[in-house]
Amino acid sequence: MAENKKSFLLYCDLLHTVKKLNDEQAGKLFKHVLEYVNDLNPETEDIITDLCFEPIKQNLKRDLQKYEQIREKKREAGKKGATKRWQNIAPVKSAKKKMANIAVNVNVNDNVNDKDIYRSFAHLSMSVDEFNKLEKDYTKQQIDGVCDAIQNFKKNTNYKSLYLTAKNWLKKEQTKKEVESTNGFKAPWQ
Repeated sequence: MAENKKSFLLYCDLLHTVKKLNDEQAGKLFKHVLEYVNDLNPETEDIITDLCFEPIKQNLKRDLQKYEQIREKKREAGKKGATKRWQNIAPVKSAKKKMANIAVNVNVNDNVNDKDIYRSFAHLSMSVDEFNKLEKDYTKQQIDGVCDAIQNFKKNTNYKSLYLTAKNWLKKEQTKKEVESTNGFKAPWQ
């Protein structure tokens, strides 16, 4: 049999042959089959065991050839897939190496001074101009309250602009208050 192979096929139609044997003969045949598939090269003097085993042996050999062919196809497909995968990764690695060797000069000229920033934290900031736009519709206390809430919000890293986020939060807050005043009750989530 094949090296490191842990199983084999016995076909159902073998039942017709084994039924014609007595229990002792069937047991000898089964032991002979097991010795064969475990590469113990069994030999028998019993002509009945030898005759019954021959078609089983031929089936086992055919199955082993099919097994080897399938195994080889899978091995080739695996090599092909690995080659394809590594070819796609190789250009990225070489591009990274090339990029590492390129000198980069970056000049940033922003016309925003620290004096122009009304509020900033983490990656977000709001300019004085943006604050003045909000102050047309909201009080300083409302704006600062919303900015504090945004700063303390765990997922504030998802936001790109403090001004736009504050504007949206202030609108939502105003809408809640309008709903409360028209209905005459306080919202249960507050």
